[in-house]
Amino acid sequence: MTTGNFKQYTLTMRGRLFKLSHPWVMGIINVTPDSFYQSSRALDDNSIASRLKTMLSHGADIIDIGACSTRPGANIIDDKEEIARLRQAMRIVKDTAPDALVSIDTFNSTVARAAVEEMGADMINDVSGGTIDPHMPATVARLAVPAVVMHMRGTPADMQHFTQYDNVTANVLDELRQRLDTWRQAGATQLIADPGFGFSKTTEQNYELMAHLEAFHCLNVPLLVGISRKSMIYRTLGCTPDEALNGTTVLNTAALLAGAHFLRVHDVEPAAQARTLTGLIINSNN
Repeated sequence: MTTGNFKQYTLTMRGRLFKLSHPWVMGIINVTPDSFYQSSRALDDNSIASRLKTMLSHGADIIDIGACSTRPGANIIDDKEEIARLRQAMRIVKDTAPDALVSIDTFNSTVARAAVEEMGADMINDVSGGTIDPHMPATVARLAVPAVVMHMRGTPADMQHFTQYDNVTANVLDELRQRLDTWRQAGATQLIADPGFGFSKTTEQNYELMAHLEAFHCLNVPLLVGISRKSMIYRTLGCTPDEALNGTTVLNTAALLAGAHFLRVHDVEPAAQARTLTGLIINSNN
């Protein structure tokens, strides 16, 4: 059992109680033609099925499917197109691995409702924390599924214009706390917080957040960290996203040691290995 900085929680999905007694690895499948990391894109049935099987065999606890890119500068697509992409992906998931837990990466409440009610999704991952579509908190409350509430200012198209903070850790914590309160007031009860690395933050601010990640446990909800192959890694190291796996594993390890509950990653096997080894370190200190 992992202890130390790790606080234990439970989530209910498909009528089952899941104990977060150890960190979960969330594997990314992007059914988009413009996601920043090309190798994460899966646009046809075979590539979706192949990526899914590989991630599950490597130890993914849940799969996160995105059908609308949220890379810096990305434009929002029509909800009908987003739903059509998700229908294709979810059909493959249900045919290939019907027991797999699936999160949907969307900030559109219409998409979220269709994904859960029609397609059988288990969780919603809203990178805007309900700020782009204010109907999202109430929608998730009615759907009665867990939701990731991420910190971002603005939209993916303009978020890097909103990086002014007095104190990035204190400000992000305060804004996340307010957003979690909004979701709770709408009736949502199973919430997960994500500081939003790379979203309306500079590279320096991202590392300051990572250095103070333990502070986010004061929100009293599970904590998700998504830094996989992001620019805070590849620009700092002077490499490309394709070459950023080592840096990703280093930061995932730091996040695990700080008590992260979810790692959202493109590469499941290295993240699962980091989880195993950091678990041995943490448990050896108790």
